Amino acid sequence: MKIISRQSLGIQSVFDIGVAQDHNFLLENGAIASNCFNKSHSTAYGYVTYQTAFLKANYPVEYMAALLTANSGDQDKVQKYIATCISMGIKVEPPDVNRSGIDFTPLQDSILFGLSAVKNIGLGAIEHLLIAREEGLFQSLPDLCSRADSRTINRRALEALIQSGALDSLNPNRNQLMQDLDLVLDWAQSRAKDRAIGQGNLFDLMSSATEATASFETAPKASPVPDYPPQEKLRLEKELLGFYISDHPLRTIHEAAKILAPINLSDLGTQADNSMLSAIVMVSSVKPVTTKKGERMRSHKLKT
Repeated sequence: MKIISRQSLGIQSVFDIGVAQDHNFLLENGAIASNCFNKSHSTAYGYVTYQTAFLKANYPVEYMAALLTANSGDQDKVQKYIATCISMGIKVEPPDVNRSGIDFTPLQDSILFGLSAVKNIGLGAIEHLLIAREEGLFQSLPDLCSRADSRTINRRALEALIQSGALDSLNPNRNQLMQDLDLVLDWAQSRAKDRAIGQGNLFDLMSSATEATASFETAPKASPVPDYPPQEKLRLEKELLGFYISDHPLRTIHEAAKILAPINLSDLGTQADNSMLSAIVMVSSVKPVTTKKGERMRSHKLKT
């Protein structure tokens, strides 16, 4: 590529000759040098690097909370940055319907999980939940369902809150909450209809907190059931949050794993070429691959 004509436009501030997806600069012989960066780029990037390093070193909790919030829609990045938090000694607390906000919240020495990073809960539902919470902390599932509009916070969103652990402060038995959910939703919708036509029950006409609590205690409940097995609870967390937060299936071998496989899989890109590494992994799912004849492929033919 070569310049074939030039026209003087006087003295102007010029940064670079912009070409789509490239940076190009004019050489003395009229040719264009591609893939170069001038000093303005280097200075700007260097300054941003300095700011980033300063914030991470001096305000690690706030910095990592902002980083998680900025990438809350990408579960792979959220998982990577939470692993970074753990390596920095920063605990990431599970979502909590009575404490969490839309974004990840920096606390004194930990970060509270943001509701926007939980699958199946839209921004509108979160905002409605936070407005309802301004009346006071939720005391139970019936309290939550009674104060929240089911048209905004639907069954799917409530299931996500339960299975991600956001309602553990109300009842740590997530399986019981799931069994109660349909009954409580029907009860709450019936109460909402009664209030809409001016037929609220006696408890609705009373104003004290004690009487309101008594009203919620009349909500229907399913028969008592044991909580999910630990592995099932963790599977649901992984599905909704993108990672395990209350525990980890391999936690019991964590210390031994650091000796046998000190390299984290997220750090493989920084390792030298042709180096031998070891890793301990857990297979979370298996996808069988079949041939056109319907036969299952052998393991050495599977792509990884």
